[in-house]
Amino acid sequence: MREIEERRSIRKYVEQPVEEEKLQHVLSSARLAPTWGNHQGWKIIVVRDQAKREELGRLCNVEGAEYYPNAVGKSLGVVPIVLVACADPMKSGRMYGQDYYLVDVGIVMAHVMLSAREVGLGTCFIGIFDEPKVKELLNIPPNIRVVGMTPLGYPDRWPDARPRKELAEMVSVEEWQQPLR
Repeated sequence: MREIEERRSIRKYVEQPVEEEKLQHVLSSARLAPTWGNHQGWKIIVVRDQAKREELGRLCNVEGAEYYPNAVGKSLGVVPIVLVACADPMKSGRMYGQDYYLVDVGIVMAHVMLSAREVGLGTCFIGIFDEPKVKELLNIPPNIRVVGMTPLGYPDRWPDARPRKELAEMVSVEEWQQPLR
């Protein structure tokens, strides 16, 4: 539970390489994530190339995303690795209007972020970017969706915990407005 309590969204990194065994640890934890029907229709692209990381950072600065703190986009040129999470929507389920490839990748990224924290690495989920340009940059096939990405590296600092709502504000029992006691 320590990794869950200590995980933070890191927006600034130091220029320090990530050891291969730590990267493998993070990627191995992603591999264990549950998916719809165990189809495992996701893929992570490990981006180390400086020019590609910088371009990914620029592609996070998209029109209509003025509220998004682009500090994390700027960090992609500094951090040694960017993980880009993709999925094939046809290898996952769709029921009642819900596309489960998004859920699958969300679970994968949760595994990535928690295992990164476990080995002293920082992450920050990025979900706003110019998907067509990211796909072009990384040669991703047209049928594949880019769901998110994260920098992976050593934080400049570990921020303090942000305020969280009380559990009773976020959990109901049996139906919507039945408070947790």
